[in-house]
Amino acid sequence: VKKLENASALKSDEERPVSGSLGLMAKARSDREQLVAALYADARYEGVVTVTIDGKPLDDLPPDAEFKGPQPVPVSIDIATGPKFTLGNIRLQGDAAGLMSADYGLISGGDAGSGAVLKAEALIVRTLKEQGRPLAEVTDRQIVADHATSTLDVTLTVAAGPVAGYGPTTVEGTEKVDRDFTEYMTGLKRGRQYSPQEIDDARDRLLALEVFNSVTFKEADKLDADGNIPIGVQVSERKPRYFGVGGTFSNTEGLGLEGYWGHRNLFGRAEKLRIDGKISGIGSNDLGELNYNAGIMFEKPGVIGPASKFFAGVKTVLEHPDAYDHFSIKGSAGLSYELTKKQTVSAEVALDYSRIHDAFGKHKYLIASIPLQYVYDNRDNRLNPTSGFRVLAYAEPSYDILSGAAFLKLRGEGSAYQSLDSASKFVLAERVAIGSIVGTSLEHVPADRRFYSGGGGSVRGYAYQDIGPKDFTGQPIGGLSFFETSVEMRIAITDTIGIVPFVDAGTVSTKSVPDFSDVKVGAGVGLRYVTPFGPLRIDAAVPLNRDPGDPHFGIYAGIGQAF
Repeated sequence: VKKLENASALKSDEERPVSGSLGLMAKARSDREQLVAALYADARYEGVVTVTIDGKPLDDLPPDAEFKGPQPVPVSIDIATGPKFTLGNIRLQGDAAGLMSADYGLISGGDAGSGAVLKAEALIVRTLKEQGRPLAEVTDRQIVADHATSTLDVTLTVAAGPVAGYGPTTVEGTEKVDRDFTEYMTGLKRGRQYSPQEIDDARDRLLALEVFNSVTFKEADKLDADGNIPIGVQVSERKPRYFGVGGTFSNTEGLGLEGYWGHRNLFGRAEKLRIDGKISGIGSNDLGELNYNAGIMFEKPGVIGPASKFFAGVKTVLEHPDAYDHFSIKGSAGLSYELTKKQTVSAEVALDYSRIHDAFGKHKYLIASIPLQYVYDNRDNRLNPTSGFRVLAYAEPSYDILSGAAFLKLRGEGSAYQSLDSASKFVLAERVAIGSIVGTSLEHVPADRRFYSGGGGSVRGYAYQDIGPKDFTGQPIGGLSFFETSVEMRIAITDTIGIVPFVDAGTVSTKSVPDFSDVKVGAGVGLRYVTPFGPLRIDAAVPLNRDPGDPHFGIYAGIGQAF
């Protein structure tokens, strides 16, 4: 019943006036078509929908019927659903004769809904297109409903068409974005064998440039003189400039405010420029010990192929966490490459000058490093995932030009998401992270490059960076290794509101191998409010094995899931 009510515009709009008698009749006819379609989608091919207006059947009303009077016009919709049909005889003919119908969900006795049949058609055509045949299509469809047995016989005739390569790619709709660059970024080389997956990847790649609101690919309905398939691309551009503000809050870390300005298309080829600034520790630190962070980042896509991106940036930091006082300015440049849609590698060179005052005294560093990173990500949604997983592997060989110390920083992180029901109302999320620094002692590693744990981004319920070894004053000194893990049960109460019970655990060690003898555990519950730009998050947690000086609880607020 709910599906039928959702398909009825007359029902959903019953409190809204229509545009006269003609408007009411047009809406009623459209409603009947939609309701019949809803019945067919539910495999009810004997279903009958009868609409009456002011007591008269819709089909008996003249085209110019008038409904007058001060009262609302009564409309009645009667639906006889009839029995639910199942699939009977299934035949695939033509170039699909060698395919197994069961592989596409067409099974005798199975779902006969119109949506299931149309989905099977699309999958069959997709299979043939994946053989390099862009003109594959269903040329004949015979659907016979046997009302005596409540079965649906389906016969599909499919023409595969010839194998073909890509013809010319024509781009339309560009204004400030270079048209030749847009064609280049599709990665569709003329003459290479056609692939529908490559078309999908090209669409995603253009959208990932963030300069287009929409991207539509249209394949020609016939091959060109060379036997290739011409490709049309229609784009709509976004505004190039953007800006925004954001904030975070924690009772242990204070208030954080940030702002940014950016340009998506600096020189006409989707070059990005972004300037960020952030102040944190407001309300937690003295005014003279607030934390400041500012940076400028430049990106240029397509430098050595459509899957590549050059990036460079300068960042400066002035911060005063409990573990150290730190000022630095860092410059870096690198290249990232998309191996596949799910795999990305990156490498960069960086030079970082810093002044740090920590438990080991005051030091200056000039660190040259080569950060290397690999990411595998097959999550269904990066802002609010319900399935899939993400794996990150990071290695950064570093050399301090001033002291001669050399060390290697390693970090691995994985997160997985599993929906426990078909509607994704219950999602189990897990995260594990581990890291190690090898090659030198703790005091020769700059404090900002050591490992820390505790706070909103790691083990909730504890103060920021407060888990692990401490100096004689009780301040954290960081470590050469760490381990963290988190488990959340993300429960959707409504479409926009959810609750999240969670448990976090972590440990930090002065050795290069994690020490599990003193693992800190925090637990709590969070509230989520889903928005188009990600969930708004509020978490409250308590430390389960609290030490003297640890907070009794922690409250954290931000944008996005915790991981």
